[in-house]
Amino acid sequence: QLQLVESGGGLVQPGGSLRLSCAASGFTLHAYAIGWFRQAPGKEREGVSCISSSGGSTNYADSVKGRFTISRDAAKNTVFLQMNSLKPEDTAVYYCAASSGYGSSCPLHPYYYDMDYWGKGTLVTVSS
Repeated sequence: QLQLVESGGGLVQPGGSLRLSCAASGFTLHAYAIGWFRQAPGKEREGVSCISSSGGSTNYADSVKGRFTISRDAAKNTVFLQMNSLKPEDTAVYYCAASSGYGSSCPLHPYYYDMDYWGKGTLVTVSS
């Protein structure tokens, strides 16, 4: 079965850190650009960060620049999102998605059906 699986979410205090993982099952990620997205209760989905298939290009939402870092590990067939200095407003369900159609760029604000695969999400709660 071809799927993406997110993990690493949880409850963390403000100022804390989490590392999210996006692992592929049934296919390899090396040909895919990956995006991380989040959706808070009552809000629309927003792009958080993305990385090109080569890893040479990354992009971040202004709200997370300097705090979040995206990376990919081909050997583990996984993309990571390191989140530091977390704030209560970072609370959301975080999703990763993969697309083979972005060349040297990456999808920070794609339409849903621009992406080939979506994970089911992992919940991040930032609260004291």
